[in-house]
Amino acid sequence: MVKPVLLERILIWRARRISDQQFILILSVVVGVLGGLSAVIIKNGVAFIHNWLTAGISPTSHHSLYLLYPMAGILLTVVFIRYILRRPLSHGIPTVLHAISKKKGILAPFQTYASIIASVVTVGFGGSVGLEGPTIGTGAAIGSNLGRMLNLNYKQVTLMIGVASTAAMASIFQAPIAAMLFAVEVIMIDLTTFSIIPLLIASATAVLTSYFLLGQAVLYPFEIQGHFMISDVPYYVVLGILAGIVSTYFTKTYIYIERLFQRIGPWYVRWLVGSGILGLLIFLFPALYGEGYEAVNAALSGNYGPILDNSILGQYQSEPQTIFVLFLLMILLKAVTTVVTFGAGGIGGIFAPALFTGVFTGLLFAGLVNHLGLGPVPAGNYALAGMGGVIAGVLHAPLTSIFMIAEITGGYQLFLPLMITSAITYVTVRIFVSNSVYTHLLAQRGELITHDKDKAVLTLMKVEDLIEKNFLPLQPNEYLGDLVRLVSRSSRNLFPVVDDGGFFKGLITLDDVRKIMFKPELYGTTYVSDLMVIPPVTVDLDDTMEEVTEKFQRSGQFVLVVLHEGKYVGFVSKANVFSEYRKMMRTISDE
Repeated sequence: MVKPVLLERILIWRARRISDQQFILILSVVVGVLGGLSAVIIKNGVAFIHNWLTAGISPTSHHSLYLLYPMAGILLTVVFIRYILRRPLSHGIPTVLHAISKKKGILAPFQTYASIIASVVTVGFGGSVGLEGPTIGTGAAIGSNLGRMLNLNYKQVTLMIGVASTAAMASIFQAPIAAMLFAVEVIMIDLTTFSIIPLLIASATAVLTSYFLLGQAVLYPFEIQGHFMISDVPYYVVLGILAGIVSTYFTKTYIYIERLFQRIGPWYVRWLVGSGILGLLIFLFPALYGEGYEAVNAALSGNYGPILDNSILGQYQSEPQTIFVLFLLMILLKAVTTVVTFGAGGIGGIFAPALFTGVFTGLLFAGLVNHLGLGPVPAGNYALAGMGGVIAGVLHAPLTSIFMIAEITGGYQLFLPLMITSAITYVTVRIFVSNSVYTHLLAQRGELITHDKDKAVLTLMKVEDLIEKNFLPLQPNEYLGDLVRLVSRSSRNLFPVVDDGGFFKGLITLDDVRKIMFKPELYGTTYVSDLMVIPPVTVDLDDTMEEVTEKFQRSGQFVLVVLHEGKYVGFVSKANVFSEYRKMMRTISDE
């Protein structure tokens, strides 16, 4: 651990010798290496556990361990979080988005390692989720804590989070361009001259780190079949619509089942229900085990035997309809196994399940086209386009999906089909769901940062930071004389009326009582309760700043009272809100 005095001396030396821009570039290299290492550790950890657990399982017979492994893995994860970590650990990317929007970019130090341990155990034992979410969460925590330790400002810390997330993403998929676009589309980092070079450096550094430690290979090795022709466009348009429907199903299923698990109280009941369902589905369809990369690669090569092995459809392999049923079940069940893994207490990501679902969406579409005599079409090409479509639809990130599929498969020749499918999918899914699985909860709470700078600034502002409390309160049973005596001590012309319990009853303004203030005969006979008015609009302490500004606009008032559960807290003024808005806008927009 670096001593505070030594760190302080280093920071002083840095301030004198190295500019902020140069320092950010240096940190981008450091974060790129650390993000790359975190991805390597997670990937190797899962591979070790998976190989250790499945080494003795025959691919030609059902095995009860497929039922037990996921339950054991999630139980170990829950025990680690509840009794060793003793802090809540949520899924990586929503945590990162929440930290940027509501915690000024602060991610707790334990998040630099906790997601690695939890996700390795979850996925290694068969949890049907991916590793990119925990890897990105780990990288973001590294960037956040490094930035805070080095006294970076909010904008610089936020950039470090985006840079570290890019590094983690680039390393785990070995897809540097897609990782940069992911930071822009999902993490909501503005692609400006201030950010583009650090993102490039971190992404390249992370991929080189991954190449050095994991080797240089395409994640989904695939050879393009034939060439794209203009006559193929209608097929890719229809596939885009189908992928949009599948993405909508995935998202709505995820949200619905997630809410069902939130209603279950005890953690052990959630674990028992979720891991029990997961274990049963993996026992019936072992292709759902873990990330599913083996099943995807087998399907892309046209070899469906490994997917059918050990499954309840294995005995029907010779029947042609079996393949279509298998593809449909993989599409429908992957969303279920993903969310029950999370609901039971597992930690993981969404990317791999979306890729898995997309492959089988493309294969199902191509299979139906060929079976109905509308082809022939190359199934593998449509599988890749399906991957891109479902990623675009589930994550609401079409650019990320296009470049990611091209990079992880080497399918650069399919750029135009990927663009068509991803665009159509994105348009289709936005008809049914306005937010991705990452952002739906944040959006519901009004905590989602967007590329709209006005909304972004309002999201970062909090009512509690703008409350003015130098207002002198009165009680309803006091008299006009008490109000007059209070006026001489107050610098404000507003007086809140509260009862003994602190509950807000009304408001008195000097303009309303000016005509009777100088009538001493009324001082002891006129009650405050007779003079107060109830304002038509009040602000709740939990209101978002967007709601507050809307209330100012609707009411035409310059000052609004702030309440919390009916109790008086203070006032918030339009002038104060505007001043803080301008200050925050300079903070996040200054190049």
